[in-house]
Amino acid sequence: MELFLIAIALAMDSVAVSIASGSKYKDTNFFIILKIALFFGVFQGIMPLFGYLLGNTFSSFVDTIDHYIAFIILIYLGFKMIKEARNSNFEDEVKDLKNKTLVLLAIATSIDALAIGITFSFSSVDILYAVSLITVITFILCFIAVYIGRFLGGFLEDKAEYLGGIILIILGFKILIEGI
Repeated sequence: MELFLIAIALAMDSVAVSIASGSKYKDTNFFIILKIALFFGVFQGIMPLFGYLLGNTFSSFVDTIDHYIAFIILIYLGFKMIKEARNSNFEDEVKDLKNKTLVLLAIATSIDALAIGITFSFSSVDILYAVSLITVITFILCFIAVYIGRFLGGFLEDKAEYLGGIILIILGFKILIEGI
């Protein structure tokens, strides 16, 4: 369940941009929507793997304080998402729907997933399962989000960011309490 919530929280940046894409480009066809969801899903899934590999290189050195590190990372990312929800105009981020733009947006929205991957290296997470789950959840949510953006406009963009931030903060406290 915890991994499922993390996957949803990580997807929220991408969901917000997907809503903005649908809102700004209402005439997008099925294949463009599929492409948007695929870019975000793949990058959201790959980044935790990179973070996991990076974290494994030094996890044995921080074994006694890993729960504090995970707590700090999750709290920081949660508050960062909430702050971005207050300050962002997501439609301005979506300049066009070309591959280059989508790659840049996918990287920008998946940096948090890299940090989460580092926290995965401190626990007994099955990284292949985690990566698969994050990829699939992000893909599905982004696919739906583009359609939502087409019909509801930008009304829900910041709400997705708030939800993601709150989930990460709650999980951070849960990990800290379990580690102490």
